[in-house]
Amino acid sequence: MTATSEALAEVVAAFQAGRGPVAVDAERASGYRYGQRAYLVQLRREGAGSVLIDPVGCPDLSALGGTIRDTEWVLHAATQDLPCLRDIGMVPTKLFDTELAGRLAGFARVGLGAMVENVLGYALEKGHSAVDWSTRPLPDPWLRYAALDVELLVDLRDALEEELDRQGKLEWARQEFAAIATAPPPPPRKDPWRRTSGMHKVRRRRQMAVVRELWTLRDQVAQRRDVSPGKVLGDAAIIEAALQLPPNTHALAALSGFGHRMGRRQLEQWQAAVDRARALPENELPQPGQPFNGPPPPRSWADKDPAAAARLSAARTAVTTLAEQLNLPRRTSSPRTPSAGSAGSRRPARPGDGRRSPGRTRRPSLADRAGRTAPHRGPAGRRLLTGPRDTTDGPGRAAPRGRGRPRSRRPSHPRHPEGSGHRAV
Repeated sequence: MTATSEALAEVVAAFQAGRGPVAVDAERASGYRYGQRAYLVQLRREGAGSVLIDPVGCPDLSALGGTIRDTEWVLHAATQDLPCLRDIGMVPTKLFDTELAGRLAGFARVGLGAMVENVLGYALEKGHSAVDWSTRPLPDPWLRYAALDVELLVDLRDALEEELDRQGKLEWARQEFAAIATAPPPPPRKDPWRRTSGMHKVRRRRQMAVVRELWTLRDQVAQRRDVSPGKVLGDAAIIEAALQLPPNTHALAALSGFGHRMGRRQLEQWQAAVDRARALPENELPQPGQPFNGPPPPRSWADKDPAAAARLSAARTAVTTLAEQLNLPRRTSSPRTPSAGSAGSRRPARPGDGRRSPGRTRRPSLADRAGRTAPHRGPAGRRLLTGPRDTTDGPGRAAPRGRGRPRSRRPSHPRHPEGSGHRAV
């Protein structure tokens, strides 16, 4: 682990003298800490080897980022790591995203482990993907796992570039990579409380106000404690409180998620948020519907006749307000099921549909071979990579371990005799 300024200066000098692309990865503590801060940065470059940098001890990596800024960065799922890398001073000018390249090439499984195994024939040892990377000191098995994430990224990049070139999609991929590298940071999400899991159950504006108050309070508490918001209060508990509208702490404690583990002071804190939502005037309640943050909607009749659209909107608002005043239940309709022989039914597929004409053949691609069995993975078979390569004595590679891992023997289950009322699983 590189955790001091002196060691970081040596890393900067080594990567400046290196050659070729730079494999980059970052580990966060999602589900344990507040936000998406990087708690470990892994890099590898030919001539410099692999390094693991501790952003807690070295919070400013702008010197390293400036050294490799104009070099191509190789990342897997770049959009997930770039925000936390940008926070510590590392911003690339050009990159190669192996996950996006796998999608463009037609691979069904684009995870790093699956891509390395299908393309390069190595099985990465993946067992610490969901651990708390804010733990200090980090155990050695975790560090080996982190080093493996950048061990073969450049090799994977070269193989995918060749495959994209063979399919005629390399220029498409380069345009996509350039768009990711030059994209500005995403703007703050509008009304993030609307993304609470289970929000589709909340129908009334007063209930939406409860969700907003509880979500805001939970976010403040999580940020102050530096823990994941889900560890402070679950989404299911927020939705339950919004639907039930508890009048006091006794009723709130009876709801799921506000159990006996919460102290009286915490219950009073959550109940105060519910009471604030109950006391809001009608004009301060949130409006129904989720804000649209995607591409512009297609042109509709409302664009052609704005006056009619305004009348319809006013009528819907009046009906909604009247329904809330009268406390009318919301009407729901069941989906219509087309009968047999109707226009919406489809004919069954015929045996010959979709087949290629005889005599037409094509050379199988890497994406086609990804779903096949071991004989198509090369003469070395399936190789298990359990640790990073040692770059001190030269560009070595982890040695293959035979033609595959031994299969585990599963206990056989006796078949039940016919008529016993049991089925063999």
